[in-house]
Amino acid sequence: MLHLRLNVPADLTDEVVRTLEATVGTAHLAVVPGASRNPAGDLVLCDVAREAGDELLGSLRALGLDRSGAIAVENIDLSLSKRAEKAEAEAPGEGVDAVLWEQLADATHEESTLTVTYVAFLTIATMLAACGVMLDNAILIVGAMAVGPEFGPLAGISTALVQRAPGLVWRSLTALVVGFAAAMLLTAGFGWLLDQLGLFDRAMLEADRPNTAFIWKPDWMSFVVAFLAGVAGTLSLTSAKSGALIGVAISVTTVPAAANAAMAFSYKEYAQTWGSSGQLLANLGGIVLAGVLTLLTQKSLLASVRRRRGPVR
Repeated sequence: MLHLRLNVPADLTDEVVRTLEATVGTAHLAVVPGASRNPAGDLVLCDVAREAGDELLGSLRALGLDRSGAIAVENIDLSLSKRAEKAEAEAPGEGVDAVLWEQLADATHEESTLTVTYVAFLTIATMLAACGVMLDNAILIVGAMAVGPEFGPLAGISTALVQRAPGLVWRSLTALVVGFAAAMLLTAGFGWLLDQLGLFDRAMLEADRPNTAFIWKPDWMSFVVAFLAGVAGTLSLTSAKSGALIGVAISVTTVPAAANAAMAFSYKEYAQTWGSSGQLLANLGGIVLAGVLTLLTQKSLLASVRRRRGPVR
């Protein structure tokens, strides 16, 4: 279930309440007249089944409530109510399969913004991965993959392509390209410093490295793994099961590939540089393609459910 808190101008309250009452899947409607001070008006509270949430939000935005008032949405972890159970049973589809496009767009917009924090996390992850590839340490590679924040911009690109939002596409691409460029440049400098300190040397990069050599030897399995991880990551975002993102993060070698490319370039090992770059592009492409196809499939399935069950009103 979702909890809606609406700040509604007084002249719009009746229409908003009628919309909520007519929506299958709503419960616990409450109106507190005059409680909203900014903007001035009424406070309207309501719970709605997740599977009816996206269409209801669309109806409220069609009334202009997002411009004249405010719409806040929260997830309800526990609701002990027969009315809530009835609302969820009446709403079309299943809550776990529902996609809140507004929530997804907002989440990916935030995660795909180029910020100092984003670049810092990506740089630290790439430096950790550099230590992993030079030491042939799989544990460090896994740790670096878990730290990397690159799935946010990738999800942003997928969402923007499906929603036809060019602004978000460019924002996400900027975060992805600039973030990786900065991380790889700083990692090359980090590698040079450790080389001067005697902690890294060329022999470490040229060694067999049985645990991490796959990072610069891409094949079709690299793309397959990235594709599957992209599907899982997208589902975790749309179903609010964020815990699955950790598994996604440690399934793909985006950050390790960037780290190996940076280290190989600094030592002029161009074969590894190109191989790692190919691995990086294969992973990025696989995740974006998987995200787009997953979102399109979900969109199609939800539309089919609504057609079978009729309108939510």
